[in-house]
Amino acid sequence: MAEKKLSADELAQIERTFDPESAFRPTGKSMGFLITAGLVAMSIYHFYASGFALIQELTHRGIHLSFVLGLVFLLFSWRKSLSVEIAPKEWYRFDGVPFSDILLASLGVFAAMYLPLLPSAALAMRVGNPSAGDVFMGSALLLLTLEASRRSVGITLPLIGIGFIVFALFGPWMPGALKHGGASWSGLINHLYMTNQGIYGIAIGVMAKYVFLFILFGVLATRIGLGQLFIDLAMVLAGKYAGGPAKVAIFSSAFMGTISGSSIANTVTTGALTIPAMKKVGYSARFAAAVEATSSTGGQITPPILGAAAFIMVEYLELPLRDILAAALFPALLHYFGIFIMVHLEAKRLGLRGLEASELPKAAQVLRQNWMSVVPLIILVYFILSGRTPDFAAVYGIIACVVIGFLNPLNRLTIPDLITALSGGARNTIAVGAAAATVGIVVGVVTLTGVGFRLGYVVVQTATDLGTSLSELGPLSYFSVTQWALFISLILIAFSCIIMGAGIPTTATYIILVAVAAPALAQLGVEPIVAHFFVFYYGVLADITPPVALAAYAAAGISGSNPFETGNTAFRLGIAKALVPFVFVYSPSLLLVAQGFTWYAFFITLFGAMLGIASIGAAFSGFIFTKMTQGERWYVGIVGLLFVVPGLPTMTIAAMAMSPVLIMQWQKSKVIKT
Repeated sequence: MAEKKLSADELAQIERTFDPESAFRPTGKSMGFLITAGLVAMSIYHFYASGFALIQELTHRGIHLSFVLGLVFLLFSWRKSLSVEIAPKEWYRFDGVPFSDILLASLGVFAAMYLPLLPSAALAMRVGNPSAGDVFMGSALLLLTLEASRRSVGITLPLIGIGFIVFALFGPWMPGALKHGGASWSGLINHLYMTNQGIYGIAIGVMAKYVFLFILFGVLATRIGLGQLFIDLAMVLAGKYAGGPAKVAIFSSAFMGTISGSSIANTVTTGALTIPAMKKVGYSARFAAAVEATSSTGGQITPPILGAAAFIMVEYLELPLRDILAAALFPALLHYFGIFIMVHLEAKRLGLRGLEASELPKAAQVLRQNWMSVVPLIILVYFILSGRTPDFAAVYGIIACVVIGFLNPLNRLTIPDLITALSGGARNTIAVGAAAATVGIVVGVVTLTGVGFRLGYVVVQTATDLGTSLSELGPLSYFSVTQWALFISLILIAFSCIIMGAGIPTTATYIILVAVAAPALAQLGVEPIVAHFFVFYYGVLADITPPVALAAYAAAGISGSNPFETGNTAFRLGIAKALVPFVFVYSPSLLLVAQGFTWYAFFITLFGAMLGIASIGAAFSGFIFTKMTQGERWYVGIVGLLFVVPGLPTMTIAAMAMSPVLIMQWQKSKVIKT
């Protein structure tokens, strides 16, 4: 019996369920028009400000934040809205929106703009000595920011923000190394509100300057056919091979990752096509959903968009975007290589076919119909690689999208389409903007109290104590205390990233963990760009790590599989994403732009990582040339870890240890064929 295809409304409902950032409140026509007008105005403002205007930094951040807060309270209900029905008419509502939320939206706009509109001279005099009015407005903005992030991204992030505020206020009563002098409420508001170290800090600045434009570019590029081109090309490249639909999911998600930084959006967009196709050729519903979820999370680590994290790194590390993208390239490829290996071996184990020629699009027809849609992406990448600023590249990429859209006869862009794209781009940034403002609170407390270095000291000291104990145990004494301290610190930080990432946007997780974990890694001699990528990768891994594997749960909603089992399978498929960060910590050459880069170290590390990931994938799949016994699987998995350890000696030992298993597998396969 043919499987029922999910409608666009059903797919949208799945996304609303598992992605709190898309659970928008349904409204009537009048309020819908006002919200759309606000969203379009937000897009036009950011495009104009980045491309053609010179606006003071604080003013730009304030305008961005005013749009975010004003629109959050109109778009998101007090409680998460899964309904598509407009709330019934009541005296306290207008077109489905309570008057209280309209009031909060107005207060959010006013509070966000109060400080930027102060005369520069008056502002300079009041930094460090805020007036009663300043403290009141700062307090209002603080509370509104926490509530806005609660509505749009969930309760976890605001609770973390509140926890850091309590830590700042009650410093003298904190235990051990966390004890500090404390701050008064006015002193806290002065730091979080009156300076660029808090709410108006780097996080909201990056959102206003870079991220908004790239998200808008992604929406426009998808509208003019670039997303469909990627899916069709993936079908052409991989569809005919064994387990073809699963390989299509990998390639299409990798391609889509170049224009989208959202795991759940990627999952729903490409999964609507690939998951039913995978089930059709013989993959289980659980495995099909896991493949799509794991592939889609790669979008956040795949150049050139890379989510918001790339632009945060640009600001924190003071490196050009092209260096960040170069560093991200091969770790992202290793992630997809790991998924591909397991998908291929699973297909061979099950004896699955590829898609028939009649089920595949024609390459010539695909290119002829949609080649124009790739031009904006080429322009964007060209400007980035030529050393232009990210916002410059994004502005001209957006212009190219609009021009191509109006010229392309197949996916012709109309004025209503453009309005929809402008409003959609802005809508996709609202929740991230609210999260960035809340992260600013956390980072502000970190800079005010120095808790990052205090926590770093605690982590390093704990790891050193454990390392000392391990280095005294027989064979483990081969490694020094320092080596053990680094390894244990990485384990602790990795678990912290996964736990923090449970239900928190990746960018927020990344910024918070960088603020508190980077000092620990710096004390252990880890290069800043390496530390940033380590934290970022494990923050992304949270999307496919139970118990809060939102991307996997969204995919399970499409496939009809058990969500928790899908999450476990997705984590297994994404094992490369868990291993690769350790690889580039111990061999930074994999990031291309790290200090001490050599081509020799790069190729040794890359080749070893590929062999290790392939071996571990085979162990999980239970298949190389034929099915493996349980003992063979454990043996291959352990040897695979030796391959992953950077260095020619360990690779040689691993190759020698792996040879007998490969020979036996080859002989078994020959016997079976005979």
